[in-house]
Amino acid sequence: MSQDQLESILGLSCEERYDYFLSKVGEEKEIWILVNADNQFLKIYADDDFEYLPLWPQAELATNYCNNSKDLSAKSISLPEFLEKWVPGLKKDRLEIGIFPGSDGELWITGAEDLKKDLQEELSNF
Repeated sequence: MSQDQLESILGLSCEERYDYFLSKVGEEKEIWILVNADNQFLKIYADDDFEYLPLWPQAELATNYCNNSKDLSAKSISLPEFLEKWVPGLKKDRLEIGIFPGSDGELWITGAEDLKKDLQEELSNF
């Protein structure tokens, strides 16, 4: 992905990035998270007393978010694994999902079940 493409994607509105996420994940059948050296996934605590798991549709976008940090690396999760294992776990842990932030700093926050429904709807287009 070129720098221009990256900047173009990150310049999309929050809603446009969510739609881009659904489309890319539907095509590629994988989701990207960030993990540390102990393979623990990044979870972010928001000011509103809730925490969320940030997700990206492509490795380059996840890597860009952590500015190529040596402490974090992008890790792929297959879409079937995410839907079957991660969604129930996220729901049980009451962990929200944050779809990758853009240049504006805005973030689409959704529940695991809502994202699952949207992804399944997107998959029906393929």
